Order: sequence, then C-alpha cells, then structure tokens
Amino acid sequence: MDWTYLLIVTVEIIFVIVALLGGFAYMTLVERKVIGRFQLRIGPNQAGPYALLQPIADAVKMIFKEEIIVSNADKVVYMLAPAISVGFALSAFAVVPFGPAVHLFGREIPLQIADVNIGVLYILAMGGIGTYGLVLAGWSSGNNYSLLGAMRTTAQMVSYELPMGIFVASVVLGAGTLTLNGIMSVQRPWYMWLWLWVAFPFYFTVMLAETNRSPFDFPETENELISGFQTEYGGIKFALFFMAEYINMITAAAVMTVVFFGGWRGPLAAQFPLLGIFYFVLKTFIILLLFLWVRASFPRLRYDQLMSFSWKLMLPISLIYLAGTAVLVVLV
Repeated sequence: MDWTYLLIVTVEIIFVIVALLGGFAYMTLVERKVIGRFQLRIGPNQAGPYALLQPIADAVKMIFKEEIIVSNADKVVYMLAPAISVGFALSAFAVVPFGPAVHLFGREIPLQIADVNIGVLYILAMGGIGTYGLVLAGWSSGNNYSLLGAMRTTAQMVSYELPMGIFVASVVLGAGTLTLNGIMSVQRPWYMWLWLWVAFPFYFTVMLAETNRSPFDFPETENELISGFQTEYGGIKFALFFMAEYINMITAAAVMTVVFFGGWRGPLAAQFPLLGIFYFVLKTFIILLLFLWVRASFPRLRYDQLMSFSWKLMLPISLIYLAGTAVLVVLV
C-alpha cells in the first residue's frame, strides 16, 4: 500500500471538509448581510468586528440548545436523517477539481480528491441520495406538516431531476467525457462556448429548485408547512439540515464554475497553483451571490406553479437544447 498517497488523500479530504464547513458558516453571514442591504437594513453587526464571530455564536447556540425528540417519531430514522443529508452533501464535492496539480515530495498531487471517469454521474447520484435525508426526516417525525414537506421534496426532485439531467447530458455530449476535469479542459471553438453559456441560466434555475433555494424552497415553506420536513427538529439536528442545504449550494456553484466557466483556469493559473485556487473560489463565490440575489428579488411561487414550470417549460427547453447540441456536434 502506498502510504504517502493515502496520507495525501486524507489531508485533501480534511482540507475540503474544513473548507466546506467554513464556507457554510460564513455564507450564512454573507447571505444575511447581502439580504440586509437589499432590504435597506444593516444585518448582523454586533458579534465581533464586522460580525465575523456571528457564525461561531450561531454554532454555539445550536449546540447547546435543548434536544427534544417527539414521542411518536421513528427515533432511529429520525436521528439518522440529518447525518444522511450532511454526509452525502459533503461527499458530492469529492470529484470537483479546485486547482491545478501541484508538485510536492517528488510527486504530482492533483487538487481533487478523486478524478473518477464517471464524475458527473457521481454528483447526480450523491445529490439524489442526499434527498432521502429530507424525505426520511419528514416521514419519521410523525407530523403531518413534516410529511407534506417530505412529499413535496420527492415531487420536486422527480420534476427537476429530469431537465437537470438533460442539460447535463447536453454538456457531456458536447465535451465527450463524463469527468469534470475533461469537461473543464476540452477545447471548444467560440461558438460552442456561446452555445454552452445559453444553457447556464436554465441550468442555474433548475439548481435553485434542486437545492431548495428561494423561490423554490417549498419543502420547508414556513407560511404553509411551519418548517416542512424539519418542523420537529431543533438544536444541532436542525443546524445539520441547514448545513446540508448550504453545502449543496456551494457544491452546485462549484460544479457550474467547472462546467460553464473553466473552473480554476485563468491567466498564469497553471504556473501558480494558488492563483488557480483563487480563480476557482472567486468564480464560485460570484455564482453564490447569484443565489442570494435571486432570493432577495423573487417571491415564492405557488406549488402548482413550481410543478408547471418544470414540466411545461424547463423540460421542453432542455430537450430542445439537447437536440441543438446533437446537431452542432454532428455537423460541426
């Protein structure tokens, strides 16, 4: 066994997990500040300089909150559901390249935990399985509102997985590979780049629904279902669902960065790996700001509008885009 390689992979896994958890914590602060500016209010400003200690204060509050488990819950599933959501949310980032390879200790180290040849399918699988955490949470709570939230989660996933998968298939068809490194590195003429970017607004909209972000946050809509699938959760277990949502959002933004905007590639990135990581983080952060911009700008739809939007608009558009991509690949 190559112990050096095992050590390197372990260090990369720890680095990615710490980065995602830190990103989740401070994205909550960024979101509250950005939404505050949109709504002409200050937002958090008391916990430390520039409220930089606010995420830590929130974490301490959640950890020490009283734990309550309702008597008619399926306790084993009830306890496992948050862990399933967070575990698969963290696992999805494993195939995302976040920088160029670096040379250390006499060997080349890719800044990517695993470069598997089915990277795109792996991400789709992790996202789909992670949804089971929300479904099981709603079912196991023994609460009608929670069950309705779980059913909404299932219907929303089934609806929006179809156009998302078709858009992904279009990207794979144009790139000729399922690996994220291959999609990021493929040489495209300018008109193929333009055609690829045509899909970005539609794919971004689908990812809003896939990550349960406003205006598609129906599994947890407070005006209809109290808090949806997580109504009976409090304290650290509630925070885990919150964590899973934000990590999924970060992963979705990172994947869009790789697929549509060249990932870590940029001027001098290959020569200076830290610069490549900077480009990757910057592009991902800009896409995350789009998530926040949409939340501040659009009201929540009705649930029937959500379903109609997927089946009557996004699905036909994705099929047309796939057909157009096939024609371009064959003729050009």
